[in-house]
Amino acid sequence: MDTKKYKEALEKELELLTKELKGIGVVGGENPDDWVAKSGIGTINDDDKSDDNDNADDLEELGERNAIVSDLEIRFRNVKEALKRIEDGTYGMCEVSGHPIEEDRLEANPAATTCKEHMNG
Repeated sequence: MDTKKYKEALEKELELLTKELKGIGVVGGENPDDWVAKSGIGTINDDDKSDDNDNADDLEELGERNAIVSDLEIRFRNVKEALKRIEDGTYGMCEVSGHPIEEDRLEANPAATTCKEHMNG
């Protein structure tokens, strides 16, 4: 299988995911693949000037950002793993059956790790 077009698609997606993650998150540890949400405009604090409603809004926004970051981070890792499989020569093989993944499945999702038969299992 010619993996060039899949590699290009994955690299473009990785670039987009990285930009999106940097927009709402920061690397959250020693592993460059671990992200956490940036806090919002407001900051939660304990001084007397702090408004409980503002703090609640900030916490809610941070929770929403964490959910988005979590989803993006999963896709980010899947894309990086797919690029690694291309380099290893194992790209395009179902991790369940060991059979080739259908071309149309890879076209729809270049980071796919399973064939159609095993995609929901």
